[in-house]
Amino acid sequence: MGLHLRCSIAPTVAAMTKMKADSDGREAQADACSGERTYHELLVNLNPIAQPLASRRLTRKLYKCIKKAVKQKQIRRGVKEVQKFINKGEKGIMVLAGDTLPIEVYCHLPVMCEDRNLPYVYIPSKTDLGAAAGSKRPTCVIMVKPHEEYQEAYDECLEEVQALPPPM
Repeated sequence: MGLHLRCSIAPTVAAMTKMKADSDGREAQADACSGERTYHELLVNLNPIAQPLASRRLTRKLYKCIKKAVKQKQIRRGVKEVQKFINKGEKGIMVLAGDTLPIEVYCHLPVMCEDRNLPYVYIPSKTDLGAAAGSKRPTCVIMVKPHEEYQEAYDECLEEVQALPPPM
């Protein structure tokens, strides 16, 4: 337990592609300390409102789309900024981190999205979401706006997000 408290957990987006073959506790703890956590390990930290949750494949596609959007400066990052532009009527895909606590920080955003027919999806990690946006800082919400430079990737993500089952 002491080892786990001393190590710094800084997962990378590349860690999302790695699948854990065996479930030996010591190896899993060593992986966590080396900074790489699998998609399934990240699911442990989800909060109760994280629905609809993106699959591992969709999560990777969203990260790639976010990276392309950052190059074109077509993202909104953070609760205040995203909320402001939703109220102004801006359109895009809302990507929320499922491990954000307390949930009161952003639990009003899905309701705002549903009222305005904006697609939204949860992903497992705020650290990975921040990393995909080119930041060392974790972020709990990003809005990806459409742009012609990455329209194909955006449309593919949009289609899959809209196909997810609605939350209860």
